[in-house]
Amino acid sequence: MQPTVSRRSLFGIAGATATALTLPVTARAATTTATKAPFAPPPGTAMLMRNENPYGPSPAALKAIAEHAAHGCYYANGGEQALAAAIAQRHGLTPAHILIGAGSNEVLNCATMALGQKGSIVASDLTFDPPLRYAEGKGVPIARVPLKPDMSQDLERMSASVTAGTSAVHLCNPNNPTGRLIPASDVRALAAALPAHVTLILDEAYNELTPDPAANTLIDRVKAGDNIIIARTFSKIYGLAGMRVGYAIARPDLIAKLKPWSMSVGNSTAGLAAAMATYDDAEFLAFSRAKIIEARQMLTEAATKAGLETLPSATNFVYVKVPDADRLQKALQAQNIMIRGSYGPKWNEWSRVSCGKMEDVARYAEALPVLVRA
Repeated sequence: MQPTVSRRSLFGIAGATATALTLPVTARAATTTATKAPFAPPPGTAMLMRNENPYGPSPAALKAIAEHAAHGCYYANGGEQALAAAIAQRHGLTPAHILIGAGSNEVLNCATMALGQKGSIVASDLTFDPPLRYAEGKGVPIARVPLKPDMSQDLERMSASVTAGTSAVHLCNPNNPTGRLIPASDVRALAAALPAHVTLILDEAYNELTPDPAANTLIDRVKAGDNIIIARTFSKIYGLAGMRVGYAIARPDLIAKLKPWSMSVGNSTAGLAAAMATYDDAEFLAFSRAKIIEARQMLTEAATKAGLETLPSATNFVYVKVPDADRLQKALQAQNIMIRGSYGPKWNEWSRVSCGKMEDVARYAEALPVLVRA
């Protein structure tokens, strides 16, 4: 059956178009300006709150998007398969070890929902937890483990919280929002200590920003057949946050359990084209890494000069101890500098600030000493 367009809807479209064309030139210009770039921060805004890489997409990604835009009328399954094959080849795996999703958030949702059908999930009480909250809202029990006094994740207590009714342990490394990196040996010890019925869900969104990415991953244990699901994303160092491409790496039988929970249909042509073009773009990745480390150092130094404590970060953000995180957020917002507020009353003295463009980081560094004393 051919799709139809009613005369009413057709005339409605035509009428709206005609109305737009009869608007004064200034009104049309204002409408065009309002919709021209609704995704980027408004001019004059220092965006330091969302852990984006503002230096992306890379030139190679932009070129790929332009080249493949004409194919946007087709479902993107072929691109999804091609990206999965490239990821698998890099790590000596098969495409059956890979699940592509709309950012790592989706594949983490798949993991928490798939595994949560069989038992509770153990996780830190301060971590990247939208997938945990999503599962919890669907009835999955989440056992939350407090951080240590130094704000690091308590792996011993997490391991001790595992019971016969536990299906998974969720671990973000480096952690968000603290930025702390768990030593690789400790993560490996946790994975080895978990009983056979428990899967380790390992969120490695910031792996590429750690001092030694190859050492700070458990992909080799996935290759060895261990009960581990690793989530990665193109949203951070690759600079494709708005393109929504992420992936899970796990044994094929675990990937098969995750797939029914996926809500993507072949993902997006633009996102997949950009991800494939950027995946091996060593020059852009090195540039991004250098800029992020430079910004991270500037943020840390600014906090130190203001007499504030920071946590060691292996990510593209810094966690700063301040008198009142929400008050500081509002004071900075008044100057068009956007950072995160507190992550709840338990952590209202901790403020997360992201590594944006250098000029924006400089604005934060200049404003911080004055505002924390206000």
